[in-house]
Amino acid sequence: MDREQRLQKEALGLWKALSSEPPPRGLKGARLLDAAMGLKPPVDYDRMYSPHLRDSLVTRPK
Repeated sequence: MDREQRLQKEALGLWKALSSEPPPRGLKGARLLDAAMGLKPPVDYDRMYSPHLRDSLVTRPK
């Protein structure tokens, strides 16, 4: 899987996590990711799901 395919997969995953609507037609990759990030504030979205990570081990931007 190349960079563009990974970016597209992540953008679609983010869109589906934040919206019940289908993603906008014609948007792919970075543009779709930008649109998805505009749906909700970033604090409402967390992709870190691991039984091995505790909140104290994750460093986030301030």
